[in-house]
Amino acid sequence: MAEVNEISINLQEIKSLSPRLNQGLQFIMVISGKLTVETNSRYYALEEKDLLVINRNQLYQIKGTKNNRVLIVTVTDQYMSQHYDAYSSNRFECFSKEVDMGREKHVKRIQKLLAETLISYYRKDEGYKIAIQSYINNILLILIRRFKQKASSFEKINMNDYRLTEIINFMKENYNQPISLKSIAEKFYLSTGYLSRYFKEMTNIGFYQFLTTIRLEHAVKDLLYTSKPIGQIAMNNGFPNPKSFTKVFKENYQETPKTYRENHQKNQTDIVKIYHYTDSSQTIQSRDIIRKLRTILDGDTVEPYNSSEWRSEELSIDVSQPIEQKIVRPKHNLSVGELREVLKEGVRSQLLMAKKDLGLTYVGVRRLIHGSAIIPPVETDEIIATTSPYYNVDFALNFLHSHGLSLFVRVDYQEITEDEEHYFRELDLFLKHCLNVYERSFIESWYFLFYKPYLTAVGKSEMQRIYQRLYRVLKNRVPSVHVGLFLPFSFKEERTNKHHQWMLDSNVPADFIGYEANQNEVIDFEELGDERFALAGNYIKEKTIRLKAYLRKHHKEKPIHLVSWNTLSGNTRYTNGTFFRGALVFKNVLEIAREVSTIGFWINTEQHEKNGKNRGIRLEGMELYHYFSGKRPAYFAMQFLKHLTGNIIAIGEEYIMTRNEWGYQLVLMNCNNVNPYYSTEETFLKKLNKAIHVTISNLDPGEYQVRKRVFDQDHGALYKKWWDLNSKHGMDEEAIEYIIQTSQPSLELFDETFDKEWSFYSYLTLNAIHFFDIRKAIT
Repeated sequence: MAEVNEISINLQEIKSLSPRLNQGLQFIMVISGKLTVETNSRYYALEEKDLLVINRNQLYQIKGTKNNRVLIVTVTDQYMSQHYDAYSSNRFECFSKEVDMGREKHVKRIQKLLAETLISYYRKDEGYKIAIQSYINNILLILIRRFKQKASSFEKINMNDYRLTEIINFMKENYNQPISLKSIAEKFYLSTGYLSRYFKEMTNIGFYQFLTTIRLEHAVKDLLYTSKPIGQIAMNNGFPNPKSFTKVFKENYQETPKTYRENHQKNQTDIVKIYHYTDSSQTIQSRDIIRKLRTILDGDTVEPYNSSEWRSEELSIDVSQPIEQKIVRPKHNLSVGELREVLKEGVRSQLLMAKKDLGLTYVGVRRLIHGSAIIPPVETDEIIATTSPYYNVDFALNFLHSHGLSLFVRVDYQEITEDEEHYFRELDLFLKHCLNVYERSFIESWYFLFYKPYLTAVGKSEMQRIYQRLYRVLKNRVPSVHVGLFLPFSFKEERTNKHHQWMLDSNVPADFIGYEANQNEVIDFEELGDERFALAGNYIKEKTIRLKAYLRKHHKEKPIHLVSWNTLSGNTRYTNGTFFRGALVFKNVLEIAREVSTIGFWINTEQHEKNGKNRGIRLEGMELYHYFSGKRPAYFAMQFLKHLTGNIIAIGEEYIMTRNEWGYQLVLMNCNNVNPYYSTEETFLKKLNKAIHVTISNLDPGEYQVRKRVFDQDHGALYKKWWDLNSKHGMDEEAIEYIIQTSQPSLELFDETFDKEWSFYSYLTLNAIHFFDIRKAIT
């Protein structure tokens, strides 16, 4: 036995321990052999590596196999009360064989810390008492943050009063005998009136109510673990007859004893119930046990999810009351810069990946006519020229056409007015060429967006004239082609500016409306308070709703396309946020999916920076890839959205659940908009981590395979791996390839059997996504 500041450590061989009322908090971990632990309410069968926590004021007894080795660590009530104010109001439900999914890592962490505690005690190296106290405090933090439950009335009782302890021990050991207030008063030399008042004052429970609770707990245990007749159970547990037992039982459990047994019966257990045997245990002093502890210490490395900063949430989902909305996904418009970029092998491979994984539909291009894709004509005396200005264009369009991709062309006012006549002449020739080479349906699937930004000195009449001429040229050649307007829209003022007001006139034709939504637009980055940044959370959804209302007001209800957008990131290269934003991307797209026809992305960092080379900061869009085809968080977020199928049966701010032909899908998110100045402050960001206890009821009973994908800063965040492996001397191809291959969401597979309800825990770091595929097994 060792004691370190009210912490006792004991390695024992236990054959039997007689019933005792536990004082303090006790950890029982089996190193080898087997134990059966009986409490007042149930049985626990412990084998090698199993862990059980016994709470304060809990009656228990133990029976063990020969040559077992059991580590028992006890933390006194005094220590717990001194360091944890809510100790008397809570209990800790922790049995390693019966932990909800998601809490296994916490149990393994406790087991490792207990093993470290015993090793430190054996070694007695410098500072070992401090090390032991550190291990135990970490264990207690895990219990408090992850396994806490409300204590029962009895567990809340202060047992420091010796006489009260003696009375309660007697009642607990003799509950099956005739006991009355009078008989107990006489035994302890008290008057019945004083005992009644004293007992109520000290326990906050009436004497007979307390006695009935003890008897019911033992009766429930007999109902669940034995096949004894109900009448015999009533008499064995101190009830005068079966009728009174049934009445009291139904009042407390809302079921008759017979129904309760039918609904909750457990496997029968070898009963330990021998209340008067002598303790048979001995303390073991053997360093050989360390070999056994290595099987615990050498297990998988687990993350220390015991931070006191994590928020805890409860989420209950009843799938018997479905919403029955279908999942809607907007089409993707992936900007590559100029059309010539499609000739590059790297860009082509990225487009094909996006087509396969995300369902890409449109490839966005700019400067279609004045760009480098169309080669200037060369003078020749050939009757039929052997070169074509559309040589590169055809290679690019052939690739798009063969892979089912269409063009989304942004036409800038400035590009047209560089040489208006030349532009429209070349545009008409280009369309004619395409109609001759490709079937009309391919060209009809294209979109042309007329673009002029919010800040402009161009008069509205001149802008309108240019647009209407563009519209006529396009429709003249391809009547079914889509031609639309980019509408600058102020979120705060809920209107466009005077230069763009003409776009709302009824005589201005448009097949669709394009717009931008960037959370950075509504933030004053001089402020350091985080409250302002939290207000930007619903900005993209709100702007979309306000824009549609504005269009309805002006009778301009057209399909809308989000051509450029961004989550909160910063306003300079020095304040750009580096925190993970995967859940923000997923949530924003999910929220506007029913409102927009397409949503725009940039293909990669290189093309995005090249396009914005004169802007000094990249704010206007989201990229799917980094350099070297490494996938950015937006890519995986959109991949998750594509993978989400079926009908929505439950949805909230940070979760969505669907039912499909294979079973169910559940997405959990931890969405946080934070000040980018704090993006590298780990201490601050850890306060935003979240632990969710999920309970799903009324699932179809049966066997399931569950696939869990975790997408967070450690599983899928390219920049995290890039930072971890970065070097001032640069990186070679091997390092870059490793970063790309390992920056993926993690995947776990496990089997579950559901009987209508499933309960588990998920631990989400900042802006993490946990995606569950819950597939019904074919048996």
